Amino acid sequence: RKLALKKMTLTQQNMALMASEISIMKNSRHPNVVEYIESYLVRDKLWVVMEYMDGGCLTEILDQFETVRLSEAQVAYVCRCTLRALSYIHSLHRIHRDIKSDNILLGADGTVKLADFGYAAQLTQTKQKRTTIVGTPYWMAPEVIRGQNYDTKVDIWSLGIMMMEMAQGEPPYMEFPPLRALFLITTKGIPPLKEQMRWSPDFHSFFNACIDVKVETRPDADTLLAHPFLAQASEPAELIPFIQKAKELQMQDTLE
Repeated sequence: RKLALKKMTLTQQNMALMASEISIMKNSRHPNVVEYIESYLVRDKLWVVMEYMDGGCLTEILDQFETVRLSEAQVAYVCRCTLRALSYIHSLHRIHRDIKSDNILLGADGTVKLADFGYAAQLTQTKQKRTTIVGTPYWMAPEVIRGQNYDTKVDIWSLGIMMMEMAQGEPPYMEFPPLRALFLITTKGIPPLKEQMRWSPDFHSFFNACIDVKVETRPDADTLLAHPFLAQASEPAELIPFIQKAKELQMQDTLE
């Protein structure tokens, strides 16, 4: 069996963080979550052995946006797989805190799985919300940027931004430096989709629900799984030509 190996240098500063990541990965078993297998300490390095996803990450397809564009049904399929993973993680009172295309891994057969729990947080009975500012700026929910209490719904916001990535090739405000982008997210909000007419009313409804700035009305993962937009999700196999095409284009870029 082919496996993926992640090697990380252990330091006093990152030891607790890595222990937390491994603990969360170890206890996350779901068809839409990348499988953790084992970890080894080799001198000052930590080797983490994981399931190998031979289709690369979603970003590799989005990097070829001018040539390879996902259909609405494929966007729905990726969203449904991600939401299933989030529903499971949230049921364990965990927040992923870094939902974006880089952390969505693909199998060559079109399977979609969530990876990278480096920023994940465990909520407890006594601590049901967080205030730490973590994540990747462009995908960050307004309540995180403002340093307010937040919960699992920050992952839903990031899913909405990832939808925008799939629709337009990149998240909003990517042309600005991270701090400027954070300022714009909290003051201007998320700009409308560029090609409004390309997407169905169900797409817009789902997208707008994800990026609802009012946390109390932003739906949770289980509610969104029942949304009619996901009913049109494609079959996994329909993603295969896109994965292959993106790999070919990437190879051409490397040779050039």
